Amino acid sequence: MDVVIAGAGPTGLMLAAELRLAGIDVLVLDALPARTGESRAGGIHARTMEIFDQRGLMDRLLPHGRQIQAGHFGGVPMDFSDFPTRFPYTLGIVQAVIERELEAYAIDLGTVVRWSAPVRGFRQDDAGVEVEVGGTDGGVIRCSYLVGCDGGRSTVRRLAGIGFDGTDATMTGMLADAELAEPPAGTVFGRRSGPGDYSVLQFQPGWYRMMVQRYDRVVDRASEPTFEDFRESFREVAGTDYGMHSPRWVSQYGDAARQADRYRDGRVLLAGDAAHIHFPAGGQGLNLGVQDAVNLGWKLASVVRGDASSELLDSYQTERYPVAARVLHNTRAQSALSRPGPHVDALRDTFSGLLEIDDVRRRLGLMITALDVQYDVKGDHVLTGRRVPDADLTVAGEATRVHQLLHRGRPVLLTLHGSALPSSDRIDHIQAHCAGASWTVPEVGDIAVPSALLIRPDGYVAWATDELSTEGLDDAMTTWFSAGC
Repeated sequence: MDVVIAGAGPTGLMLAAELRLAGIDVLVLDALPARTGESRAGGIHARTMEIFDQRGLMDRLLPHGRQIQAGHFGGVPMDFSDFPTRFPYTLGIVQAVIERELEAYAIDLGTVVRWSAPVRGFRQDDAGVEVEVGGTDGGVIRCSYLVGCDGGRSTVRRLAGIGFDGTDATMTGMLADAELAEPPAGTVFGRRSGPGDYSVLQFQPGWYRMMVQRYDRVVDRASEPTFEDFRESFREVAGTDYGMHSPRWVSQYGDAARQADRYRDGRVLLAGDAAHIHFPAGGQGLNLGVQDAVNLGWKLASVVRGDASSELLDSYQTERYPVAARVLHNTRAQSALSRPGPHVDALRDTFSGLLEIDDVRRRLGLMITALDVQYDVKGDHVLTGRRVPDADLTVAGEATRVHQLLHRGRPVLLTLHGSALPSSDRIDHIQAHCAGASWTVPEVGDIAVPSALLIRPDGYVAWATDELSTEGLDDAMTTWFSAGC
């Protein structure tokens, strides 16, 4: 077995699919007996939609979601409608649907998923990892790499002895999916009252997601809340329970923020919540994990195939650790901005006024949506290290888009001004015509369409030029794909 993934959530499934696109044998293990249908996450942001679009998945997901033309920071609304993306909105879609569609996609590609298969231990050496699997069909599986995508209480992280430092919870939030006998007239979001705030959101006809956050208590995370616990807490804050009944499930969370001190220990890696947890403000958690998976997938595949040395895996932490650290930082700020009391009320009023300034709104919104992420990639062009814009193109007389060129999960050398460039069998070389004269880049503005660019499988630019020159191309191809000109 090439790669074993612990955890069949969105991160693990996306990583499995990325590896299968690259021809890597993958086994996904999950300790649960079956998928629960529970949905802690309830939406995805623009950059995650772009990533799904890069693999042709948005046609599967869009019919199950609803477009919300806004986001928020600590419950203060922000408009995303002018952001330079095909998806300038939040897509309200429950995690269970995303997992269902990702699992079908991954299985179609050849992924094997095993339930009731907890990781009990592992031993690694210079050549691979022996994974001890529990359950009735347990045993020992030998693989080249093990990736822990098994959540905030990750068994893989604990067994690897990887530290998970950060800040403890200062509050408790609870959520429940249920039916309402007396629903509110419209959406209730982040309504502040007394010791906390509450929300009522209708995701699908007939049932609602309700959330209540209390800033005056911290409960044992190991405890399992009941529906009556939720109803009592909701009434204390909201003054009503809207006649809630017939719960699907109840869960609780806090604002603890922790990050693994390293994402890799030899042949063992971490991704998603196994690598970072935070207050679920702004809906960034699932998005962060999926983006981890797409960054890691093609790199791990290259190493497993023998196309690149294991040093390429070091760039996974180098690139993704700062992104997660920034999410922990901004969610701590959002937690503070959500607290009750007149002092925070005054702060929120001031903050709301600041968000009316476009530069402030864009800076925070681009951060929440991850459209502004720029990796530290060698090169002088403004696009280097940034996500590639999904421009309309013509290839061999046929209309297409940049994202459609990435459906195979392979690197693309895209030539836009007609000049032929040297390539490799590891890279798709595509000559195209771009009708527009400029592209819009977040935090930069409009730039001239480049003459050529090298796009990594995760949709980030490894090299670009405005000239009819290949200077720096050989270095970029060798660095990222071990494929010199």
